Amino acid sequence: MSDSLADRWRAARPPVAGLHLDSAACSRQSFAVLAAAAKHALHEAEVGGYVAAEAATPVLNAGRAAVATLCGMAEAEVVFTTGSLHALDLLLGGWPGEGRTLACLPGEYGPNLAVMAAHGFTVRPLPTLEDGRLALDDAAHLLDEDPPDLVHLTPVASHRGVVQPLAMMARLCGELGLPLVVDAAQALGQLDCAVGADAIYSSSRKWIAGPRGVGFLAVRPDLMDRLTPRLPAPEWASMSVARQLEFGEANIAARVGFSVALGEHLGCGPEKLRARLAELGALTRTALAGVDGWLVVEAVEEPSAITTLAPVDGADPKAVRDWLLVERRIVTTCASVHRAPLELTGPVLRISPHVDTTAEDLRTFADALIAATAATAA
Repeated sequence: MSDSLADRWRAARPPVAGLHLDSAACSRQSFAVLAAAAKHALHEAEVGGYVAAEAATPVLNAGRAAVATLCGMAEAEVVFTTGSLHALDLLLGGWPGEGRTLACLPGEYGPNLAVMAAHGFTVRPLPTLEDGRLALDDAAHLLDEDPPDLVHLTPVASHRGVVQPLAMMARLCGELGLPLVVDAAQALGQLDCAVGADAIYSSSRKWIAGPRGVGFLAVRPDLMDRLTPRLPAPEWASMSVARQLEFGEANIAARVGFSVALGEHLGCGPEKLRARLAELGALTRTALAGVDGWLVVEAVEEPSAITTLAPVDGADPKAVRDWLLVERRIVTTCASVHRAPLELTGPVLRISPHVDTTAEDLRTFADALIAATAATAA
């Protein structure tokens, strides 16, 4: 089953120029996604941008419906954005009421923290275990004793592949009556995000394998109606809050491509994709466990395709990342401290294969990592 899925995924895309192990940053788009975006751009040239956008309405609505399905929010209002950070900015910029306290993990994404601060939110850290995973019982006590105005959870971080207990946190927040906002940028496609959150946002380009420059914000109707857009429409415009948040110039071609990518994801079977990604994560961590100069951060059985390598004995993640790209055409990520400034103490190397990666690819990478570490040693 996994081989069939991998073959289908690979055949649907242009041949990779080297070895792509960076899906947590940006996955490879399919021929269908590329063609859909290009076709819309051509249609804009033929009939004008606004006419083409109106013609694309069914495709965009299908994309919104796919988002609602993946998020388990059938009634949610879905707003297209330029990406995850834009979505969080829209949500917090219109947050209802005067309350400005927010609970999140110490490993929260650095740019998210900047957006929270810009909107005047005071951040309270949630308790964690030694591996950075949420300490659920301690969190339950803390949130009950001193409830914040909202809880913000990033189920899979940018700097580490540890999976947070998203469903249990959603259940807890529901019991306590606390709004739960989920940053699913790394989770959507890897984890089941249909957990009953109040708002979920994500980007297109990661595990869903859509274009860059597009994302979404999905909000339950009761919360959406209480948001105050920074640029509210006049009463005569009769625009919903969701459409006010989405109002303005946009790359409709990218949104069309994203909608097609979402359809492909659903067509492949989200459960099968999640299972294959978890399988690849275990294979990657097993293949890299004995490489000198690096410590594999995640446990082998962690249900995530992200593997984080922390340097030991002076290995330089940035130099190794650059060497792998230039010398072997292998794409990875060096995650620097700014990704998790309250938790990360130094840069790490991140490997994130998608479902078409093979065991042979991982062996090739392990050999290249050994060479890169030796070549860049001080």
